[in-house]
Amino acid sequence: MRIPDGSRVADYEYDLPAGRVARYPAERRDGSRLLVVPRGDGPLRHLRFHQAAELFEPGDVLVVNESKVLPARLLGRKPTGAPAEILLLRPAPAAPDERVWEALVRPGGKLKPGRVVDVAEDLRVEILDSAPGGGRLVRVICPGRVQDALERHGHMPLPPYLEREDEPIDRERYQTVYARTPGSVAAPTAGLHFTPEVLEALRERGVERVALTLHVGVGTFRPVEVEDPGAHELHHEWYDVPAVAAAAVNRARDEGRRVWAVGTTAVRTLEAVADERGRLVAGSGTTDLFIRPPYRFKVVDALLTNFHLPRSTLLMLVAAFGGYRQVMDAYREAVAGEYRFYSYGDAMAVVPAGVAATRLR
Repeated sequence: MRIPDGSRVADYEYDLPAGRVARYPAERRDGSRLLVVPRGDGPLRHLRFHQAAELFEPGDVLVVNESKVLPARLLGRKPTGAPAEILLLRPAPAAPDERVWEALVRPGGKLKPGRVVDVAEDLRVEILDSAPGGGRLVRVICPGRVQDALERHGHMPLPPYLEREDEPIDRERYQTVYARTPGSVAAPTAGLHFTPEVLEALRERGVERVALTLHVGVGTFRPVEVEDPGAHELHHEWYDVPAVAAAAVNRARDEGRRVWAVGTTAVRTLEAVADERGRLVAGSGTTDLFIRPPYRFKVVDALLTNFHLPRSTLLMLVAAFGGYRQVMDAYREAVAGEYRFYSYGDAMAVVPAGVAATRLR
């Protein structure tokens, strides 16, 4: 019988009892639990996120993704009065008009080019053309800026596994406290646990915080439907790495200080813009980097992340970083310990082995 080793998609299955998906955020962001997992091997530790600063050393660099989730889900009606839904994904890269966006639509079979969806008196969406992957090119018709119209009439695009409509609390809590650059259709959820108090505790400890941007695309919701991970393709996502962030990470690496990534989005961005020596090159672009075992990490030393869906590319990235067996054992421990899972769930810190062994005594 074949022993799972992380080379097949089925190796990333795990059993999650009903009711363990966190459908709402914890009362306090930093009240979530934090499972500390040494890379490769070693005992696991259980903390609360407000204790996260205990894992850091002075001089560590914390890299966050400051992308902001757009309330990009638009609920409207067709001219017949039948309901329709538009999920704006991103401004169309090749379009000269900034009001032309790539989108997903529902019902897809009915919303063909030329149809118009009425969302509000001051907001309509015209279907222009088909787009790859079953999407559409649409034109947003509104006075003023598109983002202002979304703030007035849009809904937060919550993950389908929450099995509920968005509520007022999601405008705040499905957003990191440091979100600044609008563009994501899903939150970089590892950052949801941070509070101003945790960030201040890290600053007082001598941790340097820098920001980059990677806009999370709809591909984060899509399952891997092939058995060989190598046959799966990720969608391109837009990133920006400022010169100040690249310089801070490069200095830390030159001086032997550790680089922490908050979330798989930060990991992918850092690794995508690094050269073979692990030095970052500042700039903007898109990446479809798919990190899975085996992968040689060039930049990141420690990772803060959430618990991810079975068979997902995000779980594969974490397994590549922490070690397949160690990470899957950690997931089993989290299930047995009744951790809360997915976007609004608890957190995991995958750290160098010495951190878990010494910093928490």
